[in-house]
Amino acid sequence: MSVVRRCDWVPEDNPLYVAYHDEEWGVPVHDDRELFELLTLEGAQAGLAWITILRKREGYREAFAGFDPAAVARFAPRDVERLMADEGIVRNRLKIESTVNNAARVLQVQEELGSFDAYLWSFVEGAPIVGNWRTSAEIPAETGESKALSKDLKRRGFRFVGPTVCYAFMQAVGLVDDHVAGCFRRGAG
Repeated sequence: MSVVRRCDWVPEDNPLYVAYHDEEWGVPVHDDRELFELLTLEGAQAGLAWITILRKREGYREAFAGFDPAAVARFAPRDVERLMADEGIVRNRLKIESTVNNAARVLQVQEELGSFDAYLWSFVEGAPIVGNWRTSAEIPAETGESKALSKDLKRRGFRFVGPTVCYAFMQAVGLVDDHVAGCFRRGAG
């Protein structure tokens, strides 16, 4: 029986983490709605464990209209109040308000550049940056590319998009492939 080798940050006894790693993390995403979802989730994770967000992911999808940026951008203060009582998400006012704000910013990027996808992938010249790491301890928390993305997102009015959040986002959506050496997903895109 062969053993599947994964990145060393994946707790093998946690099916949510295993599925996330095996099916999503580092796979190139080109769908604007999915990109908005993962940007939101990475921002929501700031200061929390990723497993908290994975467990609440379906709650986020329900609370934020399936991450349809046009629908979320129309959320009013009463919607924010409703979401503050929603146990299916992280009930942090700043993070909820940033999601509504960021939805409107996604729409602006789409109008200006055609898609959020095209905008994001321009930061890596259209192809994933492939890391060369033996262990996850070697992976940086931020890079020049994540700093540039963070700076430009902030310039455009996005919130909860610091360089560390941006790097985690870049890893999540496949702008960066940081699967470590020996991981069966390395280079699988």
